[in-house]
Amino acid sequence: MDKVMRLTTERGVVLFSKSSCCLCYAVKILFQELGVTPTIHEIDQDPEGREMERALMRLGCKAPVPAVFIGGKLVGSTNEVMSLHLGGGLIPLLRPYQALC
Repeated sequence: MDKVMRLTTERGVVLFSKSSCCLCYAVKILFQELGVTPTIHEIDQDPEGREMERALMRLGCKAPVPAVFIGGKLVGSTNEVMSLHLGGGLIPLLRPYQALC
């Protein structure tokens, strides 16, 4: 749990992912299209991945991946991120972390 909490606060936009997850890929592409480069932690490639997965579930993630944190706060998984985006609420959250074009 400590590692997950530390990782979520080190950068503005953090994504916990698995390298073979198509929903994780969709969130990565969405952020790329919005000009945001999240810090990505592929938990299936981390020796502590199973522990991190359990910690994400305890934090309130319905599914362990993708798990998106913005400004150190849990936004949620694909459903929550896409709903927030379609409702117009994602871009204001990401604005401080967007690359200057």
